[in-house]
Amino acid sequence: LHGGMDDTSLRKLAERLEYLRGLDERRTAVLGSIEAQGKLTEELRAEIDSAETLARLEDIYRPFRPKKRTRAQIAREKGLEPLAAAIMLQGRETPEELAERFLRDREAASVSADASNCESLTAEEALAGARDIIAETVSDDAASREKLRSFIGSHAKLRSEALRDEDSVYRLYYDFSQPVAGLQGHRVLAIDRGEREGWLKVSVEFDEDRAKDLLAEGFVRGSGACSAFVREASDDAFSRLILPSLTRELRARLTDEADEGAIRAFALNLRPLLMQPPVRGSVVMGLDPGYRNGCKVAVVDATGKLLDTAVVYPAMGDQRREEAMRKLSALIVKHGVKHIAIGNGTASRETEAMAAEMLKRLGAGQSYAIVNEAGASVWSASESAAEEFPSLDVNLRSAVSIARRLQDPLAELVKIDPMSIGVGQYQHDMPKARLAAALDGVVEDCVNAVGVDVNTASPALLRRVAGLSASTAANLVKYREEHGALRSRAEIKKVKGLGPKAFEQCAGFLRVPGSREILDETAVHPESYAAARTLLALTGYSEDDVRQRRLAELKDRVAKLGSRSLAESCGVGVPTLTDIAGELTKPGRDPREELPPVLLRSDVLEMKDLKPGMKLSGTVRNVTDFGVFVDIGVHRDGLVHISEISDRFIKHPSDALSVGDVVDVVVLEADEKKGRISLSIRRAGNNSPFKQQKG
Repeated sequence: LHGGMDDTSLRKLAERLEYLRGLDERRTAVLGSIEAQGKLTEELRAEIDSAETLARLEDIYRPFRPKKRTRAQIAREKGLEPLAAAIMLQGRETPEELAERFLRDREAASVSADASNCESLTAEEALAGARDIIAETVSDDAASREKLRSFIGSHAKLRSEALRDEDSVYRLYYDFSQPVAGLQGHRVLAIDRGEREGWLKVSVEFDEDRAKDLLAEGFVRGSGACSAFVREASDDAFSRLILPSLTRELRARLTDEADEGAIRAFALNLRPLLMQPPVRGSVVMGLDPGYRNGCKVAVVDATGKLLDTAVVYPAMGDQRREEAMRKLSALIVKHGVKHIAIGNGTASRETEAMAAEMLKRLGAGQSYAIVNEAGASVWSASESAAEEFPSLDVNLRSAVSIARRLQDPLAELVKIDPMSIGVGQYQHDMPKARLAAALDGVVEDCVNAVGVDVNTASPALLRRVAGLSASTAANLVKYREEHGALRSRAEIKKVKGLGPKAFEQCAGFLRVPGSREILDETAVHPESYAAARTLLALTGYSEDDVRQRRLAELKDRVAKLGSRSLAESCGVGVPTLTDIAGELTKPGRDPREELPPVLLRSDVLEMKDLKPGMKLSGTVRNVTDFGVFVDIGVHRDGLVHISEISDRFIKHPSDALSVGDVVDVVVLEADEKKGRISLSIRRAGNNSPFKQQKG
């Protein structure tokens, strides 16, 4: 129905739809409020119906919104609105003359009505009240606010100044000024945080005199005394009522846009992180480095089952280091360890150096990889970890997680709150609900793209499948524990709480290896099985050919017969037919296998070894607005600034690179004292894979 639109575009449409539904809900509330006040005209209704943004809708509603008791409201209660209206006509009489006449008429009316309780006012007091009424009228004008909003958005600068005479991470912003129109999101978030932490004073600067002139243009007519009075009220409206409001609104908009950009950056980083190719079929040793509490060790078999644990102290002197290597070597030999996964936290550098030396001594071809351990401690203290390893020390659980992350990043990382995974920028400053929703969507999409073995997947992995909830995922695991391995997709329907609608949503993402129905091992949905069989028959193949993987010419035959014609014969759309053909060609394929493999190492570099001009290979660990961070094997990631990524112009580093990409880099600078490494990709002779992959 959507013509093959990808998940990212569909989610954007969903977000836009949610915004428009919220706008309609607010529109209905505004119309109801104004109608209840008896002030809803057909002209006003049309203006409200045509509002395309919440900001525009709120501007229209402002004069009718219930307010606290303002100065203008107090003046209206004193009956001064007729005086304000007379001054706004800007005739020949002066404001003072109008005030005197107004007070005489008021006094006469009061006497004739015998209203002895009418408040007595001087001309100055009456004019002050009228000025307040005119100022609020000017402030509440929707067209004027929109004009000023546009002017400020185009001409304002965001300025930050230091509040303390001390060095800090915010030094760049101690004397900073930049037009808001081109201000990058990461700068906005840094300034916001610096302001919250008391390091920065932040202001919005623009030509206020020009802004006052723009505002007055809509209200001041002529050059008489009343016009001057209206101009004075207009200036007061700007300074007292409009400026604080629009400044707050601008700051909020900048932060919202920066948040959205950061959330998109999280999603861009999280997807390739989750989709890193697994290192399958090998026994892996996980090392969670540490000083005082030692390096926690866990050995897991090829399926992730825990085989052994230990604690060693490679960072506590030469004697403990030698002891650690002996102990780890014995475990490697005993269990046939092929790879070592080393967490990148505290004491990682010392642990890596020890591991590299140990592997040289063993000389049996083992290798190691540095694994991002972000969130491992969060998972190790979670209920799911306690349920799986009730008698295992919390610290040792994190070593298990690190080992499994190398074997299958997706299956392990889905157990962790996406906000704790450690990619992107300023994650702890983001609106929690919006960030969680965006990242949960990415996790779900990745799980759906890879597919899940229904007989081995953990509840944490299963609940990320579209259509399954935490309860149905738990019920599915309970079912297989009670009845043994599921033998077909159809059997999934027997799981408690998993109704027809849930099955329709989840079935295509669940794989049943070993099923008598070969299509159960593919991403072909059960509702398309008939179409798949028809396609096989029309192209001269059988299900046995699928089982034996003898469909190398299927795509050529589809092209020859015509995909549109075949789709009609099969009763499906062309996008569905294309997907079916791809699945039949590679049943049970893992899309992650087509990505660059994990960079495994056998030796270690130190920062002091780095020299300008040195060429190295590395793995992209994080993509931010200003560049990418690349792991080159020296414990600290190096920064490739956006200007050093490509000879071509790119708007954002994500246009060229993703987390997990293996790239060639050249060292530009290595400052050991500050712990900073500057790298370049574009100067590396550039056979870097992103040029072909990302175009």
